[in-house]
Amino acid sequence: MTFTDLLNTLGVPMALLGAVLAALMAGIGSAIGVGMAGEAAAGALTEDPSKFGKVLILQLLPGTQGIYGLLIAFLTLSNIGILGGSADISFAKGMLYFFACVPMGFVGLWSAKRQARASVASINLISRKPDQFGKSIILPAMVETYAVLALLVSLLAVANIGKLPL
Repeated sequence: MTFTDLLNTLGVPMALLGAVLAALMAGIGSAIGVGMAGEAAAGALTEDPSKFGKVLILQLLPGTQGIYGLLIAFLTLSNIGILGGSADISFAKGMLYFFACVPMGFVGLWSAKRQARASVASINLISRKPDQFGKSIILPAMVETYAVLALLVSLLAVANIGKLPL
């Protein structure tokens, strides 16, 4: 077996590592974020349980990054043949899949934690001024923009790697 043959056996593991990182890192960020916002929501609900619907929405916002990471992971697993088909890709394509998953993993981790901080602040806002819910939801939603941008980059990259002649 030549070095090139050996290297090409690493294509699927590298792509798989990228899929795992996208789901894992974005999922960790979302778990931390939803937990942080949940703590603030529980505090707000001790003062006024009627605000449950509003604080629940704000708590759930940091959870979207985990969903995005999972979507990228599933798309990658499908494209590399793990979820059906032939799991045989070159090392070069494996590396491309790995790097295509990186934006969602890193931005998902970071933005979920930052979005949680904005959600906590928004929960504090509506606990004092319930009429400001519309404004309060915009603040963490702005952080979501960057998670969506990372999702688009990873999605477009993962979806098009199979078209490359490698």
